[in-house]
Amino acid sequence: MHRSVSWAIFAGLAAFFLLQGVPVRSGDATFPKAMDNVTVRQGESATLRCSVDNRVTRVAWLNRSSILYAGNDKWCLDPRVVLLSNTKTEYSIQIQDVDVYDEGPYTCSVQTDNHPKTSRVHLIVQVSPKIVEISSDISINEGGNISLTCIATGRPDPTITWRHISPKAVGFVSEDEYLEITGITREQSGEYECSASNDVAAPVVRRVKVTVNYPPYISDAKSTGVPVGQKGILQCEASAVPAAEFQWYKDDKRLVEGQKGVKVESKAFFSRLTFFNVSEQDYGNYTCVASNKLGNTNVSIILYEETTTALTPWKGPGAVHDGNNGTSRRAGCIGLLPLLLLHLLLKF
Repeated sequence: MHRSVSWAIFAGLAAFFLLQGVPVRSGDATFPKAMDNVTVRQGESATLRCSVDNRVTRVAWLNRSSILYAGNDKWCLDPRVVLLSNTKTEYSIQIQDVDVYDEGPYTCSVQTDNHPKTSRVHLIVQVSPKIVEISSDISINEGGNISLTCIATGRPDPTITWRHISPKAVGFVSEDEYLEITGITREQSGEYECSASNDVAAPVVRRVKVTVNYPPYISDAKSTGVPVGQKGILQCEASAVPAAEFQWYKDDKRLVEGQKGVKVESKAFFSRLTFFNVSEQDYGNYTCVASNKLGNTNVSIILYEETTTALTPWKGPGAVHDGNNGTSRRAGCIGLLPLLLLHLLLKF
């Protein structure tokens, strides 16, 4: 009973002097000597140490005006606070699973020669960055304005950066919580990445997809020549967001899938018109129309007849036609006979 009363008196005096702002008397004694500021990450354990010597008769750890430990006796109800060491040279406690509300001043109070003395240490709790708010994916027409928001928390305050995830993008597009784009173009569509970093842990990133809508633009369409009876293909390519819908016309008449001898095949960015057996009636001017909710465009493509010229083998000098082979050889022999007779007469 007497021991508990003594501790209560000591703890009360320590708290009183602490609240009254009694300075640390480190100039006339080497104790109590607490650590420098202690920095830990959220969720880790913080160890608070106080160096003492054999002149100390009573010791206690306080958090602001609350007594945590007095000697070996625990005064707080927090199960995370435990006594690590109470020896003639060190008095230390540990706070497990540290959170942000644990941050603040802690005081080591000792009594020697009936005079309490204190030493203070400040606990700093660092918190990994966390993105708590970010804009949703957005769809906007070309030429419009957008504003993207990325809010993050952490200790110390995290640095926020935005960058465009694109092969053509270079570096950061913003070093702020907000990203403003005015008069957006189709080249600025894609994903935008928000990064929050404060060197406590690896940066956290989140992405926002920006879709830029624009009317169709026909990028490729060529006229084609095909002989009668052969397979012919007309193709029309268009870029658009949303993807374009294609239609084919000939002389103001729409061509549809299932029409005899013709196949219409349309994908996201192109349409193909196939003729399996081109006839004279198939030749002419065709119109490819590409459209979406923002507009439409068209292009004229011609399917024309490609004539094939029959090629005969080239006959050079001295060439012999197969139909006259026998006659030609006999004529050659008769022509050489007089020359041979003349040669023999001159010899004799």
